[in-house]
Amino acid sequence: MISYKNDREIEAMRVAGAVAATVLDEVSAFIRPGVTTREIDEFAAGRIAAHGAKSAFLGYRKYPCNVCISVNEEVVHGLAGARRLQFGDIVSLDVGIRYEGFIGDTARTVAVGGCDLRAQKLIDVTEKALYEGISQAVAGNRVVDISRAVQTFVEAHGYSIVREFVGHGVGRSVHEDPQVPNFVEPGKSTAKLKPGMTIAIEPMVNAGGPDVKILKDKWTVVTQDGQFSAHFEHTVLVTAAAPEILTCPRVAHTA
Repeated sequence: MISYKNDREIEAMRVAGAVAATVLDEVSAFIRPGVTTREIDEFAAGRIAAHGAKSAFLGYRKYPCNVCISVNEEVVHGLAGARRLQFGDIVSLDVGIRYEGFIGDTARTVAVGGCDLRAQKLIDVTEKALYEGISQAVAGNRVVDISRAVQTFVEAHGYSIVREFVGHGVGRSVHEDPQVPNFVEPGKSTAKLKPGMTIAIEPMVNAGGPDVKILKDKWTVVTQDGQFSAHFEHTVLVTAAAPEILTCPRVAHTA
């Protein structure tokens, strides 16, 4: 069942989204050659706490980390550990926080010190695909319009969409209805977009083929062919006018 937010809930989600966005900015700035993924997770935990929030991911379905840190061929749900980042790596950071009962969920892929042109193009296309999808999050459209916009843009640039993981509604829970695929599923009806819907749109784009697998840690998703993957995400409010991105660092929660 889709949850439509009232004005009070929307304002609370704006604040939670701003906190999530601020933490993502701070963690992104912390990324550098030589740092370990465990150090990144510990830094993220400190910043989440400093803003008076809690990780929405830690303990969710027994996930053991504060944020998702996925490197190079890792698509999503990477685990923090002893891996030391190197110049030229790309890192997908997925931040989910709970603030005063509501979730802010956002992600981006960053280069470690810099990266080659192929990796940078993958990052750029994935980010632009996110905004193509957001542009279709308009009342009166359907979820499939978001899906089609993302898929069309990504595939026009020679990349592939991960099918196994999709966007979703978000609010008091990390995952709510409806699902928001980044590809068109023929024959499936999709929800109509209405004001008050809050959804996480999150393209996961592979440089090679779309197939993925889960490692023995039962969490880390990697590309089947070992090629790089990128991931971007915003929490978006459907309004009677233009879509509103809720995960922007508009509100200061520094400490």
